[in-house]
Amino acid sequence: MAIAKAERLMNLALCLLGTRRPLSKRELRESIEAYVEAFGPEHTTPGSDDAFNRMFERDKDDLRELGLVIETVESLDGEIGYLARRDSNRLPAITLDAEEAAALGLAAKVWQQARLAGAASGALQKLRAAGLPEDVDPYEAHSALEPRIPVHEAAFEPLMLACRDRRPVVFDYRKATAARPETRHVEPWALECWRGHWYLAGFDRDRGAERVFRLSRITGKVRSRGARFTAPVPDVVTVRETVASWAGETADRSALIRLRSDAGYPLRAKATAVRELGDGWDELEIPYGHGLDAWLAEFGPDVVVLEPAELRADVVDRLRAVAKG
Repeated sequence: MAIAKAERLMNLALCLLGTRRPLSKRELRESIEAYVEAFGPEHTTPGSDDAFNRMFERDKDDLRELGLVIETVESLDGEIGYLARRDSNRLPAITLDAEEAAALGLAAKVWQQARLAGAASGALQKLRAAGLPEDVDPYEAHSALEPRIPVHEAAFEPLMLACRDRRPVVFDYRKATAARPETRHVEPWALECWRGHWYLAGFDRDRGAERVFRLSRITGKVRSRGARFTAPVPDVVTVRETVASWAGETADRSALIRLRSDAGYPLRAKATAVRELGDGWDELEIPYGHGLDAWLAEFGPDVVVLEPAELRADVVDRLRAVAKG
C-alpha cells in the first residue's frame, strides 16, 4: 500500500509539474493510472466520484506538505484546475563556503554510530559536491574530539520515523517504580538526547496529557498505528526542560544524602556541599525537585537519604517496587 501511494503521488506530481495549463480533477483522474484502476472514468460507478474526490484531496495535501507548490486556478467557465509551476518549485542554487560545509559535515559525522550512519555518509558526499573542497578536512580543527550521539535503543528508529510522519505508536513501557511494563498509546512529537539518554515527548492518549518517555525503558517493539493525531502538536516541545524539572534541576529545596565515596559521580556534580564522613561514606547536599526520588533509586545501595522524610519514603517505596520485580 505504501509503494502504491508513493507511485500515485509521484505520478500526480509529475502531471502537475509537466502541464502548461491547469488540469481539472476529471483530466487528472483519467491521466493517472492509479486513479483509473481504483475508480474508473467519471460517473461510471456509484460512489466512486466521492471516493476519488477524497483521495485526490488527501494526495494534494500530502504533496503540499512535502513542499510542492500547487496552484488552484479557476477558468472562465468556472472549472477549477490545478498545476505546479516549475519556477515556483525550483530551489535556488546552494553554495557553501569551507566553514559552512565543515559545520554541516561535523553535524553529519555525529550520527556515524547511529542507524542514520548510511544517510549521514551520503549527505557528506553531497556536501563535497555542494562546495567543500577536496583538500579541506572538515574535522581537522576538531581532530582531538570525536562528536557522537550514541543510539543503542531499538525504539529510536521507529519513533524517529513516527515523529516525522506524525503517526501514533503503541509500545510497552516500564516505569522506574513499576514491576511490569504497561502498554502506552502515544502520539509522538519529538526525540531529544539529554545527558546521554534519549527521551520521547508526546501525547499519552490513555492519560490525556503530555508525557516524556525514556527510550531505554521501552520494552518490545514499537508498533505504528494508521490513525491521525487527536491532540495539537505544540510549536515548541521542551523535552530537556521537562526531564530537567523531573530530575530536580529546577529545584528550590535541598536534600541531604549519604553517598559511598567511590560512587555517584553525577550526584557529586550536582552537590552544593560535600562533607567526608569516613568509613567510605560522604554526606552531600543536593537540589531537591520533582523526580529526584526516581534518580536516587537508580543508585541502589550506594545512596541513603537522610532528609527530608518524604523523599526518603519515596525512594524506599521505589526500591521495594523494584525488589518485588
